[in-house]
Amino acid sequence: MGLNIHGEGFSLLLCLVLVSAPGAWSWSKEGHVLTCRIAQDLLEPAAAEAVQNLLPPYVDGDLSALCVWPDQIRHWYKYRWTSPLHFIDTPDDACSFDYARDCHGPKGLEDMCVAGAISNFTMQLMHYREGSSDRRYNLTESLLFLSHFMGDVHQPMHVGFTSDKGGNTIDLRWFRHKSNLHHVWDREIILTSLADFYGKDMDALQEDLHKNFTAGIWSDDISSWGDCDNLFSCPVKYAQESISLACKYGYGGVTEGETLSDDYFNSRMPIVMKRIAQGGVRLAMALNRVFGEHNQDIPRPT
Repeated sequence: MGLNIHGEGFSLLLCLVLVSAPGAWSWSKEGHVLTCRIAQDLLEPAAAEAVQNLLPPYVDGDLSALCVWPDQIRHWYKYRWTSPLHFIDTPDDACSFDYARDCHGPKGLEDMCVAGAISNFTMQLMHYREGSSDRRYNLTESLLFLSHFMGDVHQPMHVGFTSDKGGNTIDLRWFRHKSNLHHVWDREIILTSLADFYGKDMDALQEDLHKNFTAGIWSDDISSWGDCDNLFSCPVKYAQESISLACKYGYGGVTEGETLSDDYFNSRMPIVMKRIAQGGVRLAMALNRVFGEHNQDIPRPT
């Protein structure tokens, strides 16, 4: 394991992306921003300092400002190899994830899925304390990829069926406009929630999510979100959660060509919001362990 990436001229590259990037292909921009904001608010001092040091100066320490970056560059020639890392294709109707069966890329390349990417970029970030003498990895890129992919693995339709590309080919209508099942989960539910309940105010939605896992409906459950005996195997659990949710709530009851509206929105919106929050809590857990003083105690993959 261990995806080797290099990033000469990375600051310039990021500046260009910020002004010229096309639309996203996973959690909407809002979904990734919320995941990264939640995570950054939960960082312990050592992890917060490491993140601050790895981020380029012009984002002023704000991890969420670059959490969409992996979507924005995935079709650039230099980063085309990262495209399969955003998702997992599972056998149709299996409703299960098997790492050996499902986590591979073109020509049988191993670890080429979102669960494998999270493990690999976690491993790379563990070299942070080795300093500038270790130049095998661009750790700024590793941080951004890990942060983004932790969001992706929690989007249920990113662990979907092979034949419909995680719902991308299931065309339907979302209220009055055309969409597809994948996009409904990526962005439509989030954007509808923001418009209907928050006046498009991201800060208000983030505050609600925070209240829900600190003192609200998820507070009794949150202690289990960060349970992770091994940082390199826990992404498998997150992917298994997603395919189960995709089968039951994503695909469940949906017919191609139909119009999804209030019933679907009201029943699925809590699931989307909980997955965003879980991704943030688990990203913070991973960064706190990787950048903490005792990261040498984490077993590394061979």
